[in-house]
Amino acid sequence: MNDNQHPKPSPHIGTLAEKSLHAALKEWLAQPGDQPEVRVDGFVIDIVRGNRLIEIQTKHLGAMKRKLAQLLPHHPIQLVHPIAAEKWIVRQTADGQPISRRKSPKRGQIIDVFAELVRIPHLLPHPNLTVTVLVTQQEEIWRDDGQGSWRRKRWSVYDHRLLDVVNQQSFQSAEDWLALLPGNLPQPFTNQNLAAAWNCSTNLAQKTTYTLRHAGFVQAVGKQGNARLYQID
Repeated sequence: MNDNQHPKPSPHIGTLAEKSLHAALKEWLAQPGDQPEVRVDGFVIDIVRGNRLIEIQTKHLGAMKRKLAQLLPHHPIQLVHPIAAEKWIVRQTADGQPISRRKSPKRGQIIDVFAELVRIPHLLPHPNLTVTVLVTQQEEIWRDDGQGSWRRKRWSVYDHRLLDVVNQQSFQSAEDWLALLPGNLPQPFTNQNLAAAWNCSTNLAQKTTYTLRHAGFVQAVGKQGNARLYQID
């Protein structure tokens, strides 16, 4: 199901004093009457909207496993996850002085959500769960503090800033998730078939089929050589 209509971001999103993409998304999602930071059944919830609980998780959806498992039997939950379709790398000195800004060649897609869903596939069929993917434009702030990964030559990823939300899509049923699969996918199909049809990595295809299989949305139906075959259930 597509949600093409969404409120415009607040004009000061992206310049918030808070060091948090999470805080900016919470402001973007907020509607009149919402209650932020409410304790429900022992957990602090980002937004309570009527009887619906809205939780924002910018990464590591696996960290939500226990919280969702305990709350879903009693509450409808909307789990919101952003994916950066466009990203700019902003380099700063160790104390935050600007150095440069460039656009990253990496472009995220909605299907990238499977890289996170692989940690909670068993929760996807729950009738109280809705997953909303926000397609965003972001800045990633790097600081030259010598404490980061060697891959970034010790630059640290200090922050992520929300620039805009350009689209959103919500998923609540098996049909919603399966609609993401390419229309030209053979039945049954392999991970290699899926990777070729999506023009994505085999790793992402593997995480997708793992997620869909453990959610009960596709079945493993044998092998083609060494490749496992999957069939839409």
